[in-house]
Amino acid sequence: MEIMLGSLVRDAKEAEGTVIIIDVFRAFTTAAIAFDRGADHIVLVAEIEEALALKSKGVGDLLMGEVDGTRPDGFDYGNSPYEISTADVAGKTIVQSTRAGTVGVAAATKAESIFLGSFVVAQATVNAIKEGTPDLVSIIAMGDRGIYRSDEDEQCGLYLRNLMEGRMPAKESVLNVVMDGGQTQKFFDPAQSQYHPEDVELALQLNRYPFAMKISREDGLLVARKVGG
Repeated sequence: MEIMLGSLVRDAKEAEGTVIIIDVFRAFTTAAIAFDRGADHIVLVAEIEEALALKSKGVGDLLMGEVDGTRPDGFDYGNSPYEISTADVAGKTIVQSTRAGTVGVAAATKAESIFLGSFVVAQATVNAIKEGTPDLVSIIAMGDRGIYRSDEDEQCGLYLRNLMEGRMPAKESVLNVVMDGGQTQKFFDPAQSQYHPEDVELALQLNRYPFAMKISREDGLLVARKVGG
């Protein structure tokens, strides 16, 4: 099995084989918590307008997402692991739109299959992918708005590669790099109240959930569902 590491939208567009799109802060941590709380499936779209249009057509019960960290007008929830951790989403269909993770999924048009990546589902994602014995796995760290690299997504990519190759990195080493990263500091900035310190705590619980999140294409939509667990 060949493993390729990439970053940002440009590499998501070129990614082939089985693709993992990583968004630790915060999209695919938030999605994992929504699934753990009983969400049925999540429809991923790149643009806020797409999400609003889908809900107006009766596709989806709830909208979840962000623009620059803030919940958009007309959305039910922001893109916060902390906020969704107490939300009533059991049995619901969620439409999610963010500035990095969902954009990356939409951009990965060359992929044979797509999994959503974050620390909380890392081992389960590796397990699910290995069951399919793919020839090529492309791991894409989406970073800040899909434009700038971020330590948390890059470290998650390296962590996933190590797990794929049968190694277990030291948890403390991984987390220390992330905690010192530039994207982490905004969660502790009182001037940016849309970011919760608790989001960091929840996002860095390595391998918390026993399921992966895999994308299927259904009626022209990109739909995430739980695999395993």
